[in-house]
Amino acid sequence: MNKQQADELIVQYLPKIYGFAMKKAFSYQEAEELSSDIVAEVYLSMLSAKEIVNIDGYVWRISEHVYSKFVSSKKKREGISIDGMDFPDDTSVWDDEVDSELDLLRREIAFLTQTRRKIVYSFYYENKTISTITKEMGIPEGTIKWHLNKAKNDLKEGFIMERKIGKLGIKPIEAIGFSHSGNPGSNGGTEHYLGNKLNLNIVYSVYHTPKTLTEIAEELGVTPVYIEDTVAELVANGFLVEQAGKRYTTYVCFNPETYSLELKDKRLQKKMEIAKLLVREYVPQIRAAIADVKDIYIPSGNRELLEAAAIFYAVNNKCNLGSKIDLSQYWIKTLAGGNFIPYVDIPATQSDPDYVSPQTFPHYWACGDMNRWSEKYPLIHAWSVDTRYSSRKGAWKNNLTSDYEYLYEFMTGAIENTPANKEKFDRLKARGYLTEDNKVNIMVMRDEAKAFFAKLPSLSEEIKKTFVDYALEHAMLVAKNYPSQMRDLVVARYVGSFVDSTVALMVMDILYENGTFRPLTEREKVTSNLLMFCDQLPQ
Repeated sequence: MNKQQADELIVQYLPKIYGFAMKKAFSYQEAEELSSDIVAEVYLSMLSAKEIVNIDGYVWRISEHVYSKFVSSKKKREGISIDGMDFPDDTSVWDDEVDSELDLLRREIAFLTQTRRKIVYSFYYENKTISTITKEMGIPEGTIKWHLNKAKNDLKEGFIMERKIGKLGIKPIEAIGFSHSGNPGSNGGTEHYLGNKLNLNIVYSVYHTPKTLTEIAEELGVTPVYIEDTVAELVANGFLVEQAGKRYTTYVCFNPETYSLELKDKRLQKKMEIAKLLVREYVPQIRAAIADVKDIYIPSGNRELLEAAAIFYAVNNKCNLGSKIDLSQYWIKTLAGGNFIPYVDIPATQSDPDYVSPQTFPHYWACGDMNRWSEKYPLIHAWSVDTRYSSRKGAWKNNLTSDYEYLYEFMTGAIENTPANKEKFDRLKARGYLTEDNKVNIMVMRDEAKAFFAKLPSLSEEIKKTFVDYALEHAMLVAKNYPSQMRDLVVARYVGSFVDSTVALMVMDILYENGTFRPLTEREKVTSNLLMFCDQLPQ
């Protein structure tokens, strides 16, 4: 067979081979290792074969052969560990049928509860008496006997049961982005806890329907033993929430697996209408409110930078429609001190593929308000939002409080550009906060941030009334695509913040395109939507 034919067949059979591996393996890692071995063997065999009559049977036979070698080299050598307890394994005296039944027995033992597993192992494999197990576990003898009897029944039922792998076991979801609202804590945000594929799929498995530990395991195609510790960790950090009947749910917000481009376009079109209204009615109020601000250092002297920052902040924070929905259940409190609402972006397919968008919208990404306060210098406060109008990289992870502390020390003369302070100066120059000739390159205001932002007017109730009904209607349409436990968050999010960073960016686009603001220079993009507040201005 030529290489082109082999390449095409391998691509065609990859999903089937991975599904085969998932049914045979005990974990994602084993499945990926096994499927990789099978693919390699099948591909090399295809290249050396002159003719293959029955391709399905050919691939299946090789898959079984590779799996047999996999079991011999891995399972028979190591045994299957249950909570760190290795079963004795002298497979040299067993035939294939007995070997298969032993694997099946181990699998079903792994599906027992943790307490029942420990009792079964102690009684049958360590030959301990019931009285000894009672002393070790602190459980009455009658309860031990009851667990042993229940375990026998469970194992008999499991032997004749065909355990089916769920959708996530065959095709686990992938995350294409993580975000959060609130304080991520010392470990970091959503990605720290759900960046692992197993953690992500455990949480997603209970997103639409609450599940027990066993049901989660079956959905993922693994044994409960394999995920027990992970589930416990996710519960401890708030990503899983236990409900009645030992079922778990989650309040992590995943986007739906499908989206309507038409609905998305209508939302953006309405936001654009609002942006145009704000440019006419609201922007002049903001510019007038800060006209008397004097104690500010602007690197290029272009005061439009201050006005643009004030406008963005006001649109994003002072036009909120408000919501009376209690969102306390959505705030996840982690063991590392985090307190935030987690969001995960997953791939989504268009539900209306025949719809053609009448216009093209630019990218409206914004990182969200980033506030930094210094414990070392309490008068320091920095506010920023990264967008396509700024050149800063790394978003919240690269926005360090120490950056502003170093800059403050430079401004007050506490540090000089000497070898001892090289790391600090290198960092400030890498961020663009200091120029190569040691000039401060961000806006600095001698005022408290709270006092400055208080100057900015809120959007009038009269203007809000012109689009609040649409925001509510749209939120209800969107919420239908989410699980029931997530709908309060979705409604509150879409109604309360319908005028958001997207609208703020639309306002910026209008102001820069109509000539109200002149185009930004590369140097000005460093401080676009970045303000530092303290008691000292650069010289």
